Amino acid sequence: MESSLPTEPRPAVRRHHGIVRFTHWLNAVVLIGMIASGLQIYTAFPHFGQKGAVLPVPNPLDSSHGHMVPMWARLGGWLAGGLNWHFALAWPFVITGVIYLVYLGVSGEWRYLLFRPSDVRPALEMQLYYLRLRKEHPAQGKHNALQKGAYTFIVVLGAISVASGFAVYKPVQFGWLTTVFGGYELARYWHFIAVWLFIAFIAVHVVMVLLVDPASLRAIFTGWYRGRFPSHG
Repeated sequence: MESSLPTEPRPAVRRHHGIVRFTHWLNAVVLIGMIASGLQIYTAFPHFGQKGAVLPVPNPLDSSHGHMVPMWARLGGWLAGGLNWHFALAWPFVITGVIYLVYLGVSGEWRYLLFRPSDVRPALEMQLYYLRLRKEHPAQGKHNALQKGAYTFIVVLGAISVASGFAVYKPVQFGWLTTVFGGYELARYWHFIAVWLFIAFIAVHVVMVLLVDPASLRAIFTGWYRGRFPSHG
């Protein structure tokens, strides 16, 4: 176990397969479009619950509070346009997600990304390092424990967003799924919450890449990583 980080960059190593890079960037573009078109759909009825019986759930964008989603953050122009964009982008989002998951399963890469109970302590140590409360960088493999937690979280979030989306889109055909989410109105709310979790993840992801390990940005373009941190455990 190393006591400190090397000052010289490590030799370039292969980190990301072409499938990973393709699905990463395609899903990034598609996800932004889905978020924007989803916000356009939301503005058609900026409440949760039936008319006259709004659900008492946290919703800072409820129009009764005087808050509205700005035009620049929406895609579609009106309800029908937002729906068309959302449904058109939904299938590429699902298909690329499935391709990515199949690749993880076939290649065995899931072993490096799955967050396990044993990763809890290393994740806390890594968080202390990021907060500058720990001087030495914790030992890690291809990905550190916090990264594994983030990747596992985003896959689960993606599954929840797709499932809740189908529950809202086809509440009769997928009645059992709608019931799992607590009914149509709550399924719509969980879908809405997923949007903000995606936005938070993207913001934190971009900030961490730029501030902590900029070399990883180049790696997701080229597939090759050359930086201070280890790439294989």
